[in-house]
Amino acid sequence: MSETHHEPEPKNFAPKDPPKLDPPRDDPISLEELARYDGTGPEKRAYVAIKGTVFDVSGKDAYLPGGGYHVFAGKDASRALAQSSLKPEDCRAEYDDLGDKEKTVLNEWMTFFSKRYNIVGKVQK
Repeated sequence: MSETHHEPEPKNFAPKDPPKLDPPRDDPISLEELARYDGTGPEKRAYVAIKGTVFDVSGKDAYLPGGGYHVFAGKDASRALAQSSLKPEDCRAEYDDLGDKEKTVLNEWMTFFSKRYNIVGKVQK
């Protein structure tokens, strides 16, 4: 008998019921505009940016006030996601100084979000 070697399965980020997503948009969004989408306005819109890409997470209560991930709403949460942090001070765009493991985690979050939420724009630098 020969021994078969199996490679580990790659992480599967596909949701059980994939949403029908709109085509990605690349509308420029300033940091000031992004900050207005923190889930507290009359429309309860919530945006989260990762690596400069802005996702509309409005349909998830977790990003609205009182939700476990509300800290990310209206911000570029790249560093916080890379570090698995819920600290408000970690919700910022800078992540270049992080290690490879943290950058891998960040890329995994990017994949996770891109399979679940509409891309509505890019953060203007």
